[in-house]
Amino acid sequence: MTDLASPTKRVAAGALFFNPSGELLIVKPSYQPGWLIPGGAVELRESPLAGCRREVLEEIGLRRPLIRLLCVDYRPASARRSESLHFLFAGGALDEAEVAAIMLPLDELTEHQFLPSAQALALLRSRLRRRVEHGLRALRAGDTRYLENGKLWTTS
Repeated sequence: MTDLASPTKRVAAGALFFNPSGELLIVKPSYQPGWLIPGGAVELRESPLAGCRREVLEEIGLRRPLIRLLCVDYRPASARRSESLHFLFAGGALDEAEVAAIMLPLDELTEHQFLPSAQALALLRSRLRRRVEHGLRALRAGDTRYLENGKLWTTS
């Protein structure tokens, strides 16, 4: 039973994957301009981790364990969208066989590429770019970050 008075949030999850050279994987959607990382909407009664695994399998055709959570980004409601939570996981380095095995759902994604992080970031929309930048920093630092609207939350 759904309580209509309860707040609802959209939830999404994505993952960072790299090739053996350390370049970041990005994908080009058919339904909007720009580039994304593998991931998408978490379904009702699905955890962010399970949703990310499912989206990765659907989008790049790989069944991979996710290494760890890098960050969570709370985005407040806007005139166009309800509030949301975005989870970013570390997917790790793909080996050459996995890179060669990437299969895109052509009705959803038209291409993929691996680029040095700075070049890949330049192709992402600003909200996603900020989240991925923090995710890359968290990956290097070995920590997990909480963001609000793409900005790192601090106690000060």
